[in-house]
Amino acid sequence: MPLPVILDCDPGTDDAFAILLALASPELDVLAITVAGGNVGLEHTLRNARALTALAGSNVPVYAGADRPLLGAFVSETGVHGEDGLGGIILPDGKPPAPGLAADVVRRMLRDSAEPVTLIGIGPATNLALALTTEPALTKHVAQIVLMSGAWAEGNATPAAEFNAWSDPEALAILLACGRPVVFATLELTAQALVTPALIAAWRALGAGRCLQAACDIQSAVPPSRRLGGAGAPLHDPCAIAWLIQPGLFTTRTCSARVDLGPGPGRGRTLIDRWNRTGDALNAMVLETLDAPGFFDLLGHRLALLP
Repeated sequence: MPLPVILDCDPGTDDAFAILLALASPELDVLAITVAGGNVGLEHTLRNARALTALAGSNVPVYAGADRPLLGAFVSETGVHGEDGLGGIILPDGKPPAPGLAADVVRRMLRDSAEPVTLIGIGPATNLALALTTEPALTKHVAQIVLMSGAWAEGNATPAAEFNAWSDPEALAILLACGRPVVFATLELTAQALVTPALIAAWRALGAGRCLQAACDIQSAVPPSRRLGGAGAPLHDPCAIAWLIQPGLFTTRTCSARVDLGPGPGRGRTLIDRWNRTGDALNAMVLETLDAPGFFDLLGHRLALLP
């Protein structure tokens, strides 16, 4: 039976691939797409999620959520994603957002589901944290929380912190403390999903569908990563989806994890103890290695199934 999931996102170029992969995969029953401000402001991320869902011909409802973190000010990442979040690639507008706020919808769906729901977070964790903090008893209806977040070495938003974790570290801390299994696709994992121009050309050859071609257009607009040597750009967010679809593509390690909530330069850093040096409770599974050719094959062929 398909796995019931709620996909919380902030599209975002890599979110575009993640949304399309989720919608193309019969292993997942996407109950809702909830949206926060993150890579760009909520007015853009919400429009992008609606447009991508419509492009895929999906009727999955899209809900607006938080436009800022639990504490502090909102900061976008237009240098990677462009002012509109999709690298300037214009998609037809989708249906209006479904009525309701993301956190309320998450709570309602957890209450109503006949089986535990997997929460997927590929943006700042604000929406998911608001849902679980305002009704903690609902955590028993959460199967697991799968996140693209964090790093065990250096960050990409600051020297210490990965962007999603840094954008709302208090929200991430709430998820880590909620008592449900948490899975991390960190920067070290997603660096292995490095997309080059040659790979984009190979994807384009898989079909002429509008979703595949739009995804290739979007990725072509992403600047090469200076952090990763300039050979291409990593696809962060689809790694979290691929873990649920084909876990055999990954190796994993169970760790303790916490997040720096201080005001200094370490704010948002995820302290992931891969070697159990602290003796803290093991509260997270970290995806460590990726079969990159298998991942890229999965991504290209699934997107080619879409319209």
